[in-house]
Parts: sequence; C-alpha cells; structure tokens
Amino acid sequence: MNLFRRAAVGAATLAIGGLLATATPSAAAPTPTLAAPDIPLANVKAHLSQLQSIASANGGNRAHGRAGYKASLDYVKGKLDAAGFTTRIQQFTSSGATGYNLIADWPGGDANQVLMAGAHLDSVSSGAGINDNGSGSAGILETALAVSRAQLQPTKHLRFAWWGAEELGMVGSRYYVNNLPAADRSKVSGYLNFDMIGSPNPGYFVYDDDPTIEKTFKDYYAGLGVPTEIETEGDGRSDHAPFANVGIPVGGLFTGAERSKSSAQAQKWGGTAGQAFDRCYHSSCDSTSNINDTALDRNSDAIAHAIWTLGAGTTVPPGDVYENTTDVTIPDNGAAVTSTVNVAGRTGNAPATLKVDVDVRHTWRGDVVLDLVAPDGTAYRLKNSSSNDSADNIIATYTVNASSETANGAWKLRAQDVASQDTGYINSWKLTF
Repeated sequence: MNLFRRAAVGAATLAIGGLLATATPSAAAPTPTLAAPDIPLANVKAHLSQLQSIASANGGNRAHGRAGYKASLDYVKGKLDAAGFTTRIQQFTSSGATGYNLIADWPGGDANQVLMAGAHLDSVSSGAGINDNGSGSAGILETALAVSRAQLQPTKHLRFAWWGAEELGMVGSRYYVNNLPAADRSKVSGYLNFDMIGSPNPGYFVYDDDPTIEKTFKDYYAGLGVPTEIETEGDGRSDHAPFANVGIPVGGLFTGAERSKSSAQAQKWGGTAGQAFDRCYHSSCDSTSNINDTALDRNSDAIAHAIWTLGAGTTVPPGDVYENTTDVTIPDNGAAVTSTVNVAGRTGNAPATLKVDVDVRHTWRGDVVLDLVAPDGTAYRLKNSSSNDSADNIIATYTVNASSETANGAWKLRAQDVASQDTGYINSWKLTF
C-alpha cells in the first residue's frame, strides 16, 4: 500500500495497445450459478514463499525498477500462461525506470461486462513486501488458478491485474486506467482491489465504495460469523483510486497497516490492542513470518466468492439516454452553474438506479461540488469538495436512487467551484434511465 493519499505520478511513456475491456454498472447482487471453491491456504503461502525467495535473491526487495520486481512478474505470468490465461505486459516509465503491469484475461464471458480483480506486485525498497503486497498478489493469483481448475464459464469476462509502482503513487494502475478509452471504461462492471490481506494483527475491513460489491463481501463474512468494519485507512492510497476516479465501481478487502488496533477491535477480532495491524509495514521485517494464516485464508476464500458471485451477473440493458453536450463555464470560486437535460415521454417515476455520467474538465477537481437536481428541485449530492483531491477533471459515473421523483421534466447538473485559482467547465453530462 502506498503511503500517500495523493502521490505524484511519474511520466508514463511506453504505451502497449490492446489492454481494453470495460462494463456496465452493477445492479442488484447477482446469484452465483455454483459455489466458489475453497482456496487452499497452502497454495497461497507457496506463492508467498516464492516471492520471498525472489526478494532474497535480488537485494532483499521487489521494488519498482529492481530485478526482484521483474522476477516476481515473470513468476506470476508463468503460472497464468500455464493455466490457459491470455497474458500481456504493459510497460510504463516512472522515476527513470521501466515499470510493468501484468494483465491476464480468462477466455470467454461478455466483453461488454468485464469484472477485474487486481493487486500491486511491487514492494518498497526496504523489504520483501510479503504482506504489502505479496498477500493480495498471491490471493488473486491462486483465485485465478482456481478459475482455470474449475474451467469456470462466467457471464462476465474476467480480468486479473498485477500493478507495478504502486508504492510510488499508484503509477501502474493510473497508467492502465488513463490509457483506457472512455468507451472501454464503460464496460468495466467493477474493479476489486486487494492490498494487504494477511496482516499479522489483522482486522477485517471492507471497502464501502460500491454497494453491490460491498454487500458481496459483507454477506460472505456474515456467513462465517466474522464481523467487518468499513475500510478508511487506505482511502485513496491504493490501486482502486484511479478506477474510482473515472466512475468505475470499486470494492475490496484490507486487514490493516500502520494504524493501531483498538480495544474494541481486539475484542471483536482477537489480536493485540494498541499494536499496529502490521508492525512491519514498509519495513525489512515484512517477510513470510509477517502473515496471519487465518486472515490470509479467509480473505483468499472471500476473493473467490466475489469472483464467482459477481462474475455470474446478468446483463444490464443499456437504457434510454438523455444528454447535454453544451459547455458551461464554472466560475472560479464563484456561484453555482447548471446544465439542463429535458426528459419527456416517460411514464411514472425515475429508477432507483438512475445513472448519471459526468464529464467536467477542471484543473483541480477537489474544488468542485456536484449535485443532480430533480425537476421538483430536490438535490442529490454526487461529489463533495476535498482539499486532498488534487487531480484534474471529473469523468465519472454516479448512481442515484431517484425512485421518488417524476421521470419527466428538467433535470439539472449543478456544479460549483468552492476555492480559488483553478478553472473549468461542464463538458457534457447524461442521464440513463
């Protein structure tokens, strides 16, 4: 996991084509056609042992630009190639060194609905990075191999990814997302992120970004009788952030990093109160001895459950689209402006899953507040301002429960810049019923 909420991204210069596929937003949680298999803990730990050996043979780490990272990537790729995946390596440049993403596609499934699972494969330079993030990398690797063993034929197309240079600011995943055309982004039904899933003093944290993905993981843990909490320590600090920033539904699991476990959490999960979830976070002691087997086993099984469950989702019809493509300038630190979409010819109320696609061009997106305003004047907050959000542009998809609103009428996207020294405009936006 990366230390910073908003880290500077190195220049990505080497583009590899063909890394595309994306999907429609999720609706109700789908029912799997068959149960996910148990993921053998011994297999996951065997991958971790290989990553430890690779680090030990290459200066003690698997960091970006170091031989240990490329050797780690070659190990994972070899396993996937032998299992029947179509793999490809995407190159980029950061901090003067070549970085690599590994993308693995399982044949079949709807190319217009792509379910992705990813983890960063790099470590920091100070250690082997076995929990951070050999654990997530090994968990999704063994899940992918389980897909092959089962010869799974899901409704959705499955894609797995191992990211480079996450520790430098999500460089690899940002590069991947930034090089996906908008049409391909819209095909990604969800991205699942797994960054640190075997912390030695573990908690059981679930991302709360997408309701369907969140419910999938929570239901799994409820079935085990294991309580969960919403993940907050890693917000914006791992590879789900670039996906979320362009409106792709995201979710994931996390067992904790440098924060201390509270007394209430120790009572709930066991472990030691007042001690960090991972005392070896970003340290040389993040080795194979820095793993809690129970947490690693549970989370690996939870990954498989999510892939089997969410991968069996049914196709969502495209719906009717109402769009406004006229530019509207957003005054710097000024009054709110609106852009109107007129909806007519419909019966009844708007859907509970009204899709709002927004394309706002702005030099500091953290300054911008966005609302959807219904015909009766009711406002639905889409995006708050944030002083930590220094990226540019807001190209995102939001889902609003507008079932209490009459469908027909003038719907408005309201935008306001609440801080000075940055400029922007509404480029376009649309509603999908």
